Amino acid sequence: MKNYLFLLSLLLIFILPVQSQMFNRDKPFAHTFSIVARDSVTGEMAVGVQSHWFNVGILVPWAEAGVGAIATQSFIDKTYGYRGLQLLKQGYSATEVLDSLTKADPGRDVRQVAIIDSKGRVAAYSGKGCIQYASHIIGADFSVQSNMMLGDQVCISMAKAFRASVGKPLAERVLIALNAAQKAGGDARGKQSAALVVVPAHASDKPWNDRIFDVRVDDSPAPLPELNRLYKVQVAYNHMNNGDLATEKNDMTKAMQEYGAAMKMFPENLEMQYWTAITLANNKEVDKALPILKRVFAKDPNWKVLTRRLPPVNLLIVSEADYKKILAL
Repeated sequence: MKNYLFLLSLLLIFILPVQSQMFNRDKPFAHTFSIVARDSVTGEMAVGVQSHWFNVGILVPWAEAGVGAIATQSFIDKTYGYRGLQLLKQGYSATEVLDSLTKADPGRDVRQVAIIDSKGRVAAYSGKGCIQYASHIIGADFSVQSNMMLGDQVCISMAKAFRASVGKPLAERVLIALNAAQKAGGDARGKQSAALVVVPAHASDKPWNDRIFDVRVDDSPAPLPELNRLYKVQVAYNHMNNGDLATEKNDMTKAMQEYGAAMKMFPENLEMQYWTAITLANNKEVDKALPILKRVFAKDPNWKVLTRRLPPVNLLIVSEADYKKILAL
């Protein structure tokens, strides 16, 4: 801790006199590595990041469906994210937005930022005051950037991994790139938090639903493995949600395919098993629901308690005979 404070003090001695207005609560430190990217087929856009800084997910990644994705890091000015998206929404290109932001910023020498717009145009900037190793690499539909890295291969490794993963879902490609960055040395201080945000190519009339993935790890000794795990959990729950939608449309074949995909990913998840069984029961397939419910009740009797509360709110609609069969498990 003393060594870190000493290093920070030296940093402030050399930079603060020139850029004193930059260091305040609104402009926190987030020395990190990140990637902004776009899927050229689906149009999805993403930001992925890891840092040795608490809760990096509310600092670095900014993204909006149909607009673009931005990573703002080093000595962060969060207005780069907010104002950047506003400018993209007005039709400016990634390069035009980046130029506008940096030219108006007296603290630009210690900023690092990358922008990708909905057309796949990319722009990135690493100020000369960013702590070494600091660099960025722009490629087709992506930019990788890092600062305060242990070695000089982080961006190179990220770019190589992202290019090699073509054909996979965008979220997985971003995670692959982040893992490659850590394998190449990562942040000189270590690891603490990580985040992944993915938005669709086009905005809907329900902006509150316009995030395909939004997962983060705020404080962990191993944030990337946990981020990878949470991504898989969300994939599984996306299958569950798709199953619910199919049920609403009375497409039970599709519903069971989706529920089955979710349970295959997390076979020990009682929640997924339980609601799959309840859906079966409500669709007059009680015989298929019973063995699932029996396993769930055996592992946690509280699910049976919950089951008694479903009929009054019409979440379990079965005959009296079938209801007795369920409670007798």
